[in-house]
Amino acid sequence: MTGYGHIRAFTAFASALSGISLVYALHLDPLLWSLLRLSEGFCMAGLFICVESWLNDRTTSETRGKILAFYMVCLYAGQAGGQFMLNLQDESGFLLFALVSILISFAVIPVALTRVAPPILPHVEGLSFYRLYEASPLGMVGTVSSGLVLGSFYSLGPSFSSEIGLDLSQTGMFMSAVIFGGVLLQLPVGRLSDVFDRRLVIIGVLTAMVLVSAGTAAAAYPGSPLLYWAALVFGGASFALYPLCVAHMNDHLGAAARVSASGGLILAYSAGATLGPLLSSGVMTLTGAPGLFAFTAMVSSFALVFGLWRMRARPSPPAEQQGPYQMLPRTTPVIAPLDPRSEPGDGE
Repeated sequence: MTGYGHIRAFTAFASALSGISLVYALHLDPLLWSLLRLSEGFCMAGLFICVESWLNDRTTSETRGKILAFYMVCLYAGQAGGQFMLNLQDESGFLLFALVSILISFAVIPVALTRVAPPILPHVEGLSFYRLYEASPLGMVGTVSSGLVLGSFYSLGPSFSSEIGLDLSQTGMFMSAVIFGGVLLQLPVGRLSDVFDRRLVIIGVLTAMVLVSAGTAAAAYPGSPLLYWAALVFGGASFALYPLCVAHMNDHLGAAARVSASGGLILAYSAGATLGPLLSSGVMTLTGAPGLFAFTAMVSSFALVFGLWRMRARPSPPAEQQGPYQMLPRTTPVIAPLDPRSEPGDGE
């Protein structure tokens, strides 16, 4: 990317992604779609790196928090709003793929016409998984668990909705309820973790994930009044787990290591998000649609038991020594320097 410049790199990734979106509609084949999903993920990572390095270049110590918050609002608003595109009537099966391609193509225009100088890509070297686990075992296990849970939900949530009999409109509502819950409840949960023992809050979030996963599996039928409320709480708990684990990890590290730790944790989350759909799809094959949330309940139960053990193994830092909670996206390691808790110049 550094050899071609950010504008050309962004244009190339977006153009490839736009074309890939149309190939889906040409032929329905599991192997082809798997390759398309892999290519799509590579292009999305490239786009996120371009955008986030630009944000890092244009922020100061005083504005990092505001820009990060606005970035997350745009990110989650796009994710939640995109679910309602499922309501569009399309007998041909081509319309949604075409609209996605159109939106991506239009996104290239303001970037291609910008006069802003391209940024220097920040160097973020993530800590090894071993070093991260050594610093905070619960932070590491919680991060991977978050990836397993959310990776499974994003990949198989629509399949779960379809198998229990929800129509496209209801599927969009169900998916957006999870995302909205994640946005709505992150900040209150984070503020609690700033006041009380953060590990207790993580334990509480994991307990909620176990209970709501079991409740969602039990309420997995059309017309259930509990289904959307369960989705809201599930989103609130599952979205809060990752930034809680990052904050807990930071409580055991110096400020100079926080950017590297955040970069490593994003990779750990991504590993879980990659493995999660493979494991949860196997559970769904054996047990049916409720198997998705049976899987998230199992993962959350394991992390919960591990967290209870860690509370006995090592005392927590005093509440007054805990760093502040910060909402964080789970995109690429390049976003790490934008975290207001990191020192200026970290990771560069």
